[in-house]
Amino acid sequence: MKTKILILLSAFALLCTVDSQAQKLKKFGGLTEKKIGPKTIKVPYTDVVTYLGYAAPGNEDEVKDNKKFYYIYVWIPAVAPELGVRMMSPVGKTKVKGATMSKSYEENAGSEEYFDTYITLERSDIISKDKISDEAVKAAKWVTLERNDDSGEMPKQPSGSSYNSLLRYKSEASDPLKALTAGLYRIGFTTFKTGEVKGTFLAQVAAPIKLPGVVMAKTIEDLKKGL
Repeated sequence: MKTKILILLSAFALLCTVDSQAQKLKKFGGLTEKKIGPKTIKVPYTDVVTYLGYAAPGNEDEVKDNKKFYYIYVWIPAVAPELGVRMMSPVGKTKVKGATMSKSYEENAGSEEYFDTYITLERSDIISKDKISDEAVKAAKWVTLERNDDSGEMPKQPSGSSYNSLLRYKSEASDPLKALTAGLYRIGFTTFKTGEVKGTFLAQVAAPIKLPGVVMAKTIEDLKKGL
């Protein structure tokens, strides 16, 4: 009997640990490293913008490579030396000050559903706010700068798996196709595994310098409202 009780308590403790890990976000560090004593850490980004959303089957933006892709549009107002992007699902009890909350997130904030995140950072050839429209976005040329599936730096999901995503991209000023110029970007996300994308998510875009005026939105209409 005692053995059964100990097993149950151990299992409960493990579940609590996993749940705690799923809700805790560490500081978002960039590519620059700094040695503090015996440890080497990534220097935290100084500018982080957060978006909370909810993805569900049927509201995907595009089917690409046989996967349903969803997009979060991002306006970057100035040249950046580096950008970091990370995504976590589910949001759970995680709280972030100043986060932009979509209507779908507010309606589904209590959902325990989550998905195996896979993210891309893409840049368009739209460099002026005045040129942003649904038609222009559809006709724009999009370049994928970086992508990520699983990151051990991110909190584990409730399953205990490290299926949340994080990427960092450093600008290559000498190459126009790889430079982080001012303009319209988007975070593409889907699931690496076969299946539907469904659940709450937290997405962040970060930079090592202050970029006043960064706007994140799920639709072009909402993005334009924030510009």
